[in-house]
Amino acid sequence: MSARLSVTQAAVSEITLMAWVDVAEPGARLVYHRGFLVVDTTPNVSMLGKPALEDLRATANAAYRLSELGRIHLVQERLGSDRFAYLAIARPQKVAVRTAAVKQLAVAA
Repeated sequence: MSARLSVTQAAVSEITLMAWVDVAEPGARLVYHRGFLVVDTTPNVSMLGKPALEDLRATANAAYRLSELGRIHLVQERLGSDRFAYLAIARPQKVAVRTAAVKQLAVAA
């Protein structure tokens, strides 16, 4: 399964994730974080600096909202002990649903 992952070293921002969803073909995958999300987004536990932690929390929250809107599936792949790849997998959408989802995300942000 790892050979099919679209993994980049750079952090995926909230804006990048939302833009990707609008152009992604159904089944397309995006790794939006590698690590242990609950630890990496918890202040006083995370090894990330405050700006990176806040950016990761925003990205994770956007991924959750997109999942709740039916835009993506959220999947984890174990990479090792306490290390995971967090994937967004694009779901098939109608054009009208995309527009409504983008409006809802803008209101929620």
